[in-house]
Amino acid sequence: MITLRDVHKAFGDNHVLRGVTLDVPTGESMVIIGGSGTGKSVAIKCILGLVQPDSGTIEVDGRDVRSGDRDAFLARFGMLFQGGALFDSLPVWQNVAFRLLRGSLKRPWPEAREIAIEKLRRVGLTPDAADKYPAELSGGMQKRVGLARAICAEPEIIFFDEPTTGLDPIMSGVINELIREIVVEMGATAMAITHDMSSVRAIADKVAMLHDGIIQWTGPVSQLDESGDPYLDQFIHGRAEGPIEAVR
Repeated sequence: MITLRDVHKAFGDNHVLRGVTLDVPTGESMVIIGGSGTGKSVAIKCILGLVQPDSGTIEVDGRDVRSGDRDAFLARFGMLFQGGALFDSLPVWQNVAFRLLRGSLKRPWPEAREIAIEKLRRVGLTPDAADKYPAELSGGMQKRVGLARAICAEPEIIFFDEPTTGLDPIMSGVINELIREIVVEMGATAMAITHDMSSVRAIADKVAMLHDGIIQWTGPVSQLDESGDPYLDQFIHGRAEGPIEAVR
């Protein structure tokens, strides 16, 4: 579904992506891991066309991401943002139905509200949450709202940016289970970036490690612990000593 070939991106003298090559098969969940500042978010922004790579090719379903109808292209995606990125001035249901209230996916307000409430139920929130504002919700509830918004328009591809950041271990586990259930249920292609190894093991079919601007290792999540790659081994076990230099 998603193919990156020799993708490079630099910001001035900072060469973030130095030849990223990666395949994300249709209907599978790919998780990209790597240290802070290694370019995980930049890679996702390049796929979405929010950042233009300096060289290389990126295709979604066999088509170059720079070609075709931009609105139709973006309509295929859902996104769960790291910080939730909910609109404080809008009630929860309007946050969830944001894409259904405007643009090419526009629906009548009553229909959009009904769909939003259905998606809220799917992520474990009751209908009475629909008319609350984000500030009235806990962090875990806000994350559920963000997940409901990500799936509201039934996207083919869902991106998850650090889906458990700021959550306690129990709520992180709940969100991970929800993500896995929903991705399987929808048959969606999923791509996540995270530092949380419990998330990796819960939601990934395959894992790719981004280090020094390239994909250092990629393979099934079942092979994480016996990969034999020193970079991956150091990262997943959180060791200070190894080929990855810790910033002191």
